[in-house]
Amino acid sequence: MELTSKHGVMEFGDAQQESHRSGPLGYLRRRTAYDWVFLALILATDAYVLHRFGAAMGYWVQLIFLGATTSLLLFGWGWTALKNLAIAVGALSLLGISQYYGPGGVPVLARGDQEFLLKFFLSSQTAILWMAFLFFLSTASYWVGMFTGGPATANGAPLRDARGWQSNFAQYFGSRLAWVGVTMALTGTMMRWFESYLVGPDVGHIPLSNLYEVFVLFSWLTTTLYLFMEHKYRTRAMGAFAMLVVSAAVGFLLWYSLVQGAYAIEPLVPALQSWWMKLHVPANFVGYGCFAISAMIGFAYLVKINGEETSWWKLTPLWVLGFVMFFEPLVFRRGGISEYWGVFAGVSALAVAGILYGRRRIAAQLPSLEVMDDVMYKSIAIGFTFFTIATILGALWAAQAWGGYWSWDPKETWALIVWLNYAAWLHMRLIKGLRGQVAAWWALTGLLVTTFAFLGVNMFLSGLHSYGKL
Repeated sequence: MELTSKHGVMEFGDAQQESHRSGPLGYLRRRTAYDWVFLALILATDAYVLHRFGAAMGYWVQLIFLGATTSLLLFGWGWTALKNLAIAVGALSLLGISQYYGPGGVPVLARGDQEFLLKFFLSSQTAILWMAFLFFLSTASYWVGMFTGGPATANGAPLRDARGWQSNFAQYFGSRLAWVGVTMALTGTMMRWFESYLVGPDVGHIPLSNLYEVFVLFSWLTTTLYLFMEHKYRTRAMGAFAMLVVSAAVGFLLWYSLVQGAYAIEPLVPALQSWWMKLHVPANFVGYGCFAISAMIGFAYLVKINGEETSWWKLTPLWVLGFVMFFEPLVFRRGGISEYWGVFAGVSALAVAGILYGRRRIAAQLPSLEVMDDVMYKSIAIGFTFFTIATILGALWAAQAWGGYWSWDPKETWALIVWLNYAAWLHMRLIKGLRGQVAAWWALTGLLVTTFAFLGVNMFLSGLHSYGKL
């Protein structure tokens, strides 16, 4: 018998709470055979890593590693797709690493250009290029689903299937492509981590240290966060909007890696040679990813609520802001607009114009305003929590690296501005009941502030955090 909630099916968090009501033993009895296999794999991985590399990891890094695998276990027990993802990434990473070992049993970096699987699928750069292609294809598939539609009720609202999902085949296919893209992104990340040690033992590091690596992180992490929301609310219609910001990030990543040659593995600068990086950077990008999702759902909310609007001049603010959201700041560089960014900006303008032109059809496919309002709220609440944790961790790291918790460095100043922006949004939501178009506009414009804090500071300002110059 299917458990139901206000959105049609029992949500992920509700199911977890229901499990815990029966106590720890009841929760354990609910575990499937697959859950126990996953636990065994996690324990085996922990044991192997600590036995093989524990002496080189240090006490705090060991704790971070065990905390990460424990979190993966708990989330995986509540979300089957995450178990599938972890096992697939582990298997592909081990397969890729094995390809670097030659006849002498010694890994050689040059084999990345020689072995078929590495050259075309599993080396870090190739896997990340596959991620880019799959995310673009996923975005296109979600949009095809938006216009092909599906069964509807008498009043035109999309129907949900027997499992409570609001979806159609193109959106389902887009979702699966997104999952494969995340798998390739994580495989590429794991391979880059391994390859960094092949470059040199003193070069090896977790790939979170420069603008190229964190854009890969942002792309797969934002997609995964959206897929969690998709699972929670049983609707894939929001993917058309959420994946737009991922595609914009991937567009930047391709330019930065292929045109600028920024994919090269470089040694860590001294300030980054710290276990703090393994906590601060991921927490920061959970915040960035959630804020990006809230902005795009805010965009979808405004499109839906203006679906019947016939006066184009009343849509001008939405057109202008929507265009700016996809208009990468790099076009304003002193060197002028390059061909790449000129085309990118033109495609962005056409995409936004197409969305507004087809707003009536799109509005009919989007979930209810109540659902999208709740997604905005949940995304900002989760993002704000992690961004707060990241800011505190960053202050502690700064005290260790530079001798002070806060120095009003440009990155720190803009991080505070981002924090205050979303703190005010949540305050108005919880105290004043902020809802509707004002909340959506605020969420959408908030991404401009977040984008400048994330990317603009690196472009236009200098300071202690200038690790990703363009």
